[in-house]
Amino acid sequence: MAYLDSRVQETISTLFQNAPGFKKRLDAAGLTPADLQSVADLAQLPVVRKDDLIEVQKQDPPFGGLLGVPISSLRRVFQSPGPINEPEPPVTDAGRWGPGLKAAGFKAGDVVINAFGYHMTPAGASLEDGLSSIDCVVIPGGIGNQEQQIQVMAAFGAVGYVGLPSYLKALVDKANALGYQLSLTKAFVLAEPLPPSLKQELNGHGIAVYQSYG
Repeated sequence: MAYLDSRVQETISTLFQNAPGFKKRLDAAGLTPADLQSVADLAQLPVVRKDDLIEVQKQDPPFGGLLGVPISSLRRVFQSPGPINEPEPPVTDAGRWGPGLKAAGFKAGDVVINAFGYHMTPAGASLEDGLSSIDCVVIPGGIGNQEQQIQVMAAFGAVGYVGLPSYLKALVDKANALGYQLSLTKAFVLAEPLPPSLKQELNGHGIAVYQSYG
């Protein structure tokens, strides 16, 4: 915990000095870096809601004054629905998906189709980085063109899937209709609900399904 507390102090100090939008929020809340010295102290920070972030970024583009480093130092920049501008630092597995994927049974050498979008939004690139961090082989499928995706999955012997649970069902149904026998045994799904009935149906196809938040 001492290590985490020191990271909190370092992060708060850096943001206070380099992110004017963050300093403005602290000032409005009557807080200073001296008030935020531990993980527990973070409970004092006002929550930035999604709608608030959209407005803040509109007033002070592109990141609402909340970015503590020059934009030139970033690896990627994204725009998610909202729209919300999102930065990605130049570090391995910036989204920290690797540990979750590993816990879900994904391992080095697994061929995995990544069915998240790669265009503008962060999901596709971020999940690919997580898969690459644990040495999986990635098929950058995105969303759409299901028949070609199924052909590629069959050709490369894909055993894993990351993406929306509803899209996994669509791929499985399409593969069955086309007469393909897929090798999928594991799936890491997020970004929409996973009803128990859908999970049970996918389990019935021999796919262990794990849900994450993000």
